Amino acid sequence: AQEVSSESFDAVIIPGGYAPDRMRRHEPMLKLVRDIFEDGGVVAMICHAVWVPISAGILEGRRVTATSSVKDDVVNAGAAFFDAEVVKDGRLVSSRGPNDLPVFCQAIIETLSAEGG
Repeated sequence: AQEVSSESFDAVIIPGGYAPDRMRRHEPMLKLVRDIFEDGGVVAMICHAVWVPISAGILEGRRVTATSSVKDDVVNAGAAFFDAEVVKDGRLVSSRGPNDLPVFCQAIIETLSAEGG
């Protein structure tokens, strides 16, 4: 398998649905997300994708949104949950679901532009 380094990326966009349930059990994926965040990159998540940053240990003390069915997971991870189209907390960008894609994508672009990515 080819190694992936966070140094090669300015951001990671984690998809929603139930793929994050598998992704969060894959340590190399968690390491990539954690490293991108720690290296100053943007971590964007939508819907159930919040599970990956939770398992990567980067949400404590942060503000995020997600699909309402994972609100307890967000709160138990030490993050504040908001029911909003998009929530930006520094380099973290989160959204609730497919209906929020236009504002989610715009927020990712704005965050990357602000970070010089």
